[in-house]
Amino acid sequence: MASAGHLSDKQLRSIREATARINLWHGSVRSGKTISSLLRFLLAVRRAPPSGLILIVGRSLATIERNVIEPLQDPELFSDTAAEVHHTRGATTAVILGRVVHLIGASDSRSEGRLRGLTASVAYADEVTLLPEAFFTQLLARLSVARAILIGTTNPDGPRHWLKAKYLDRQHELDLASWHFKLADNPALSPAYVKALSAEYTGLWRRRMILGEWVVAEGAIYDMYDEQRHVVDELPEIHRYWVGVDYGTSNPFSAILLGLGTDGRLYAVSEWRHDARATRRQMTDAQYSRAVRKWISEQGVRPEWTFIDPSAASYSTQLWADGYPNVARANNSVLDGIRSVANALDAGALLVHRSCEGLLAEFPTYVWDDAAAARGEDRPVKQDDHSLDALRYAVHSTVHEWRGLLTIAA
Repeated sequence: MASAGHLSDKQLRSIREATARINLWHGSVRSGKTISSLLRFLLAVRRAPPSGLILIVGRSLATIERNVIEPLQDPELFSDTAAEVHHTRGATTAVILGRVVHLIGASDSRSEGRLRGLTASVAYADEVTLLPEAFFTQLLARLSVARAILIGTTNPDGPRHWLKAKYLDRQHELDLASWHFKLADNPALSPAYVKALSAEYTGLWRRRMILGEWVVAEGAIYDMYDEQRHVVDELPEIHRYWVGVDYGTSNPFSAILLGLGTDGRLYAVSEWRHDARATRRQMTDAQYSRAVRKWISEQGVRPEWTFIDPSAASYSTQLWADGYPNVARANNSVLDGIRSVANALDAGALLVHRSCEGLLAEFPTYVWDDAAAARGEDRPVKQDDHSLDALRYAVHSTVHEWRGLLTIAA
């Protein structure tokens, strides 16, 4: 297994003390909680009785493979046991320390049906906050062998999330042990890496992912946005371009031209927007296609990719039929996309040209939904967000191209 000399006192203590029925490691990313929980899981597998299944559960089979199986197979992390972890990618079982382990993805509330009828002695739960509550409840019910144990790890969510409200906050009432880790608790990280990682998160996500706090999403989403800081009247030389499109018929249609400047920053260069309600004139897919192609031609640029609202399949088809190249479905992971835009704004790596009037009008009014927050959900209010969605599509769909700018700007 991993060398004890590479573990902190806190990590070692959590492994020794994890003897409750439910054991949860929570806190910031890269804080050492995962390696601690995996070591405890290996001990549980080694000691598991012959009766009762051994389970690893997570959001999907792919995330289980990435977050659990691959680390367990890494000889640098687990020098003594990595060779005893066998798994064929895509298979729903693995063999760990000679025991068959069942891998179960839980993408929605219906997933709890996969647990019906099982009897388990050991369960490892990856990113517990991403699991449906009904699945987690059913999982605990399946742990019915004497001295059965659940080992789980997660990053924080909102303070009203079911895991916080129904389990962590009631720890004294339950057979539950938990350990809270911060980034500073991982002795293996270099100061340079900590600085770089910290630069990748801001606002709500910084408090959750870096500080490990269970905090609510409230107020302005882009609270770091400052017109004096982020709005420019002149653009530098731009050498790469992309377009993000949020499709609307009765709602506004917005297209944002995103550019990467030679100064190493992203710029919302230009915007094309049509509001059918304001103009009292709806447009067809063919008309939108002509208008957007004309607008891009007037900019005198050739975007590498145009990322379209995934729900606008007919519009994407129209663009292809009109011979417009390099059309792609935008990455529409809303919270991850908001985080990408927020991080770029906070680092000074994303600026907006003053001509993008619709975008500039939406920034100050884009807020978290209080009613959703009361249910433990992070969700923006779906109002006056069309240009912001277009920007998010372009920024988040190209995050792999510009992520390094964050540490440079910071």
